[in-house]
Amino acid sequence: MSFGRLDRSMGSQPMSDINMTPLIDVMLVLVVIFIITAPLLASSIKLDLPTTDAATAGDAPKSVTVVMDAAGQIYLQDQALRVDDLARQLTLSAQANPQTEVLLRADKAVLYGRIVEVMGAAQKAGLNRIGFVADTATLPPEEPAAKAAAAKP
Repeated sequence: MSFGRLDRSMGSQPMSDINMTPLIDVMLVLVVIFIITAPLLASSIKLDLPTTDAATAGDAPKSVTVVMDAAGQIYLQDQALRVDDLARQLTLSAQANPQTEVLLRADKAVLYGRIVEVMGAAQKAGLNRIGFVADTATLPPEEPAAKAAAAKP
């Protein structure tokens, strides 16, 4: 019997390349961190500001809501009023803060004259800032005939 050497295969060679995937992952995380923190570092200037009693922060503009329903009834802050009572309440609001804004919410069925009456009461009270509140989410779609009429010169 002969004892010979069996042929063995060399097996796999050890890998000598560096795996780049973890390195790329770490670099991308660092880039994201630098992108996020760079604007914060640029705007963080430390200042020791002086203080004064002369200038105080102003109050935020105040507003009162006047609602007119389809029947023409006037509500101020959800309380039903007549026009003369509304004028008195608005005068009190104007005396408390002359920059008070009147937010007018009127039903589209309310007559224009009634709206002008409320606007006049607000202006007589000294409140000149009047805003009209509208619902833009429920606008009806335009009719095809109206589009065609608008397109003609």
